[in-house]
Amino acid sequence: MATRQTTEQERAKSAWGNIEKVPASIQKEYGSLARGLPALIQTNGLGQALAFLCAKGKNDPAKQHSVIYRHLSDWVCSRMPQEKKSNNLLEWIITQDSGMYRRATREALAYTLWLRRFAEAKGWGGEEGIGHE
Repeated sequence: MATRQTTEQERAKSAWGNIEKVPASIQKEYGSLARGLPALIQTNGLGQALAFLCAKGKNDPAKQHSVIYRHLSDWVCSRMPQEKKSNNLLEWIITQDSGMYRRATREALAYTLWLRRFAEAKGWGGEEGIGHE
């Protein structure tokens, strides 16, 4: 008999799957970014944090900012009710009311904590934090 996973287990499973797919060439940088992302979201808000990731990614899908943006965007968008399915979290949140924005922020924070934990478990990143390249 299959048992239903809790939301926290689903977050962990998704985050681990994403961490496992991070290319070796950006693992250290990804880890540093994952380490500081929850604080960035709490300090600046989800919208500004996502805009930061997009700006730093500079349309390079292999850059750590783009990779972590996709991981976060795919997860949060999959958890939010949407009339028209989107996987671009930044585009989606700018069309939502404040209640949905707060809900997406809570989900993003919960998910980034798993990304951070798993990146740390892998030994990625260091003391640099989010602002360093």
